Amino acid sequence: MHLNGAKVTHQQQAWHIDFFGDAGEQLTVRLPDAAALSEEDAIDCARKMMVQLTAFGTRGGVPSLNRYDSLSNGNFDDDEQPSGMKH
Repeated sequence: MHLNGAKVTHQQQAWHIDFFGDAGEQLTVRLPDAAALSEEDAIDCARKMMVQLTAFGTRGGVPSLNRYDSLSNGNFDDDEQPSGMKH
């Protein structure tokens, strides 16, 4: 999903942050009222939540070893073909 916009609303004692993708995707993050003081804070908190979710499904759900590990795709052998692949 490539983000091309976001909309923040505050309703029912919660922040609702809608992220929109360039292919029509939409993702909504709901935060409790106390999680953010402003729209900018709400967007930052929602983005942090999404970053934490990107690790879900990798390494069997085990947390990253460190910050570098969390930002890496884990492919250190770019020149090496996966086993079983032929040119």
